[in-house]
Amino acid sequence: MFPTINIGSLAFRSADLVILIGVWLCLTLVERTADRVEQNRETFFGVAATAVFTGFVGARLTFVAQYWPAFSQNLLNIIWPLNTGYNVWGGLVLGVAGAFFYARAKRLVPLPALDALAPGIVLGLMVISLADFVGGPGFGSLTAVPWGVTQFGVRRHPVQLYELLVGGLALFVWWRVSAKAVYVVGRPFLLATAVYSAGRLFVDAFRDNAWVVGGGYHILQIVSLFILLAALFQIGRTVNTVPDS
Repeated sequence: MFPTINIGSLAFRSADLVILIGVWLCLTLVERTADRVEQNRETFFGVAATAVFTGFVGARLTFVAQYWPAFSQNLLNIIWPLNTGYNVWGGLVLGVAGAFFYARAKRLVPLPALDALAPGIVLGLMVISLADFVGGPGFGSLTAVPWGVTQFGVRRHPVQLYELLVGGLALFVWWRVSAKAVYVVGRPFLLATAVYSAGRLFVDAFRDNAWVVGGGYHILQIVSLFILLAALFQIGRTVNTVPDS
C-alpha cells in the first residue's frame, strides 16, 4: 500500500519502520504484562530481547540461504545494511528457539512464563500483519465490499487489517482473564491463543496469496486449527481450576 515513506530527501521502507517501532512496543508490553501476572520484568525483558535478536539474525540468514547463489558472489552483501531482505518464518522459528533456550537457562516455569509473554507474541504477529499491509507484499481476495482496499487497480479484502482486529481481540481477552481477581495460571495464554488461532483460521480464507497444500487448503489455516484444538483441550483440562485464595 505504502512501500516507502519519504522524509525530506530520504526514503525509508515503511515495513522496516513499522517493525522497528513494533519491536520497541513489544519489549515495553512484555515488561508491563510480566508485572500484571507478578513475574520478574527484567527476566522477561531478557526473554523477549533474545527472541528479537535471534529472530532478526535467523530471518536474515534464512533469506541468505534461500538466495545463496546471489550472495555467494559477494559475501559482504550478507551484512550490508542497504541490502535488505528477510524471511519472516525463519525469523519466527529461530526467535522462538532463542527465547526457549533463554527461558530454560533461567529455569522459568512454563505456564506463568507463557502468560507473561503471550501479549508480546500476539503484538509481534500484529506488527508483522501491519508491515505486510503497508509494505504491500501480501493481499486479500477480490471483493466488492465497501471497506475493501485497492491494490494495482483491483479491490481486495484488507486481510491484514482483519488480522489486526483478531490480535486486538486476543489481547482484550488476555487482559480480562489476567486480572488478579480471576487469574488462573496458564489460562490467559491458552485463551489468547485460542482466540487468535480461531480468528486466523477464519480470516486467512480471505488471503489470496496463501501457501496451500493439495486440495487448496491453506497451510496457515491447518496450523491454526491444530493450535486451536490443542488450546481448547488444555482449557478443558483446567476448566474446574479456581484461583488461589
